[in-house]
Amino acid sequence: MNRVTALFKIQYPIIQAGMVWVSGYKLASAVSNAGGLGIIGAGSMYPNVLREHIQKCKKATTKPFAVNVPLLYPDLEELFKIIIEEQVPIVFTSAGNPKTWTAMLKKNGITVVHVVSSLAFALKAQLAGVDAVVAEGFEAGGHNGRDETTTFTLIPLVSKELTIPLIAAGGIATGRGMLAAFALGAEAVQIGSAFVTATESSAHQNFKELVVASTEGQTELTLKELTPVRLLKNKFYESLQNVYKNNPTAQELKDVLGRGRAKKGMFEGDLDEGELEIGQVAALIDEVKPAAAIIASLLKEYEQARIELQNNSFL
Repeated sequence: MNRVTALFKIQYPIIQAGMVWVSGYKLASAVSNAGGLGIIGAGSMYPNVLREHIQKCKKATTKPFAVNVPLLYPDLEELFKIIIEEQVPIVFTSAGNPKTWTAMLKKNGITVVHVVSSLAFALKAQLAGVDAVVAEGFEAGGHNGRDETTTFTLIPLVSKELTIPLIAAGGIATGRGMLAAFALGAEAVQIGSAFVTATESSAHQNFKELVVASTEGQTELTLKELTPVRLLKNKFYESLQNVYKNNPTAQELKDVLGRGRAKKGMFEGDLDEGELEIGQVAALIDEVKPAAAIIASLLKEYEQARIELQNNSFL
């Protein structure tokens, strides 16, 4: 047991990221039942839909689970009201100022974690009173930091300065990656891309299969003028690149993006016109399998790598 497993009351220091259109109650409960911390992604949910997923998650698991709330979305007051009413034990916030909501959530007995992409934001989150921080490197999928600091650099930078528990994210989908994150100073890992392809994920099967088939160099961070997002390269991505040739304004980019683009790609399976959010580590993911099997594979490879390092020690 370490500080993160004790904080969340979970068996393994493995956290499933809260992802739009992907992480509903089926995935969250499956991860929690397997000993990790499952997270419902509220970013793509209307308030009544979030309540339904929380209630179904409670029926599907007796283990702790969390809700992720990106702070750039509307209906925040209603979402947090539901979270409090439904007695969700843990909330992960992201994409905004944690100072706005942390005190209120903690007053209601909720453990609060904030996702950051830099040392400066990690320290601000700690000052705001959060219980732990997820430091997410540039490799991560979905919405990302502008600084392009990689996980291998970000985690030791943050761990050196932070006093609260640190969770590493970005580019981690294997047991070896998990061991590397711990060596750099993390006490847990948050994993997104690998769980996108889980059987219980609500991602469309077309999207899951494309992720599994993807190779190195097929993702890129774009739309920095709006909110940076890492995407698989497809027809929509290419149309964005053509727009960029003419030095577009932020409004012109918004017009190209339109509404519902992530839903179209990730949830509905339109691989040409949809926004396909995934991390660089997709190149290491080679099959669709249940969440429990993903966690078992992580733990097995972690232990094998740890023993190999011990046996190969030069000290």
